Amino acid sequence: MKKENLVFVATVAGLLVLDQVSKWVIHAGMALHESIVVIPGFFSITYIRNPGAAFGLLAGASPTFRYVFFIGVTLAAIGLILHYLRIHADDDRLLTISLGMILSGALGNLIDRIRFGEVIDFLDFHIGANHWPAFNVADSAISCGAFVLFLHIVRRKR
Repeated sequence: MKKENLVFVATVAGLLVLDQVSKWVIHAGMALHESIVVIPGFFSITYIRNPGAAFGLLAGASPTFRYVFFIGVTLAAIGLILHYLRIHADDDRLLTISLGMILSGALGNLIDRIRFGEVIDFLDFHIGANHWPAFNVADSAISCGAFVLFLHIVRRKR
């Protein structure tokens, strides 16, 4: 196995395990909508379930539509990531890691959608009563991976 492939697999596996273990701990140890204040007025761990996409997008759509749509979109994204990796990431560690982060997040949320029909979210940042939508490790991996990928692409164009 090539070194970059090993980096990719390690990134995906490590983040996927972290995502699924953290969700298991929340699911097993907290009641739905229970909240534990970590930093008063700023951060809590709050167990919620999100049937929609980011920020609750499509949460009001029928469960069947959401299931088919999200699984289809996720499978397409996985295919594109693997295709892009095969073509462009031969010796590009930053690209390899960013794509691994995005893939691990997509897989983590896909597992939730298959198991529960919705995604477990629990990271709840807020200032007073103003809350950022709750998210999870998979969402963080996708966001950070996309940001690193964006910076990498901008840097390569220079």
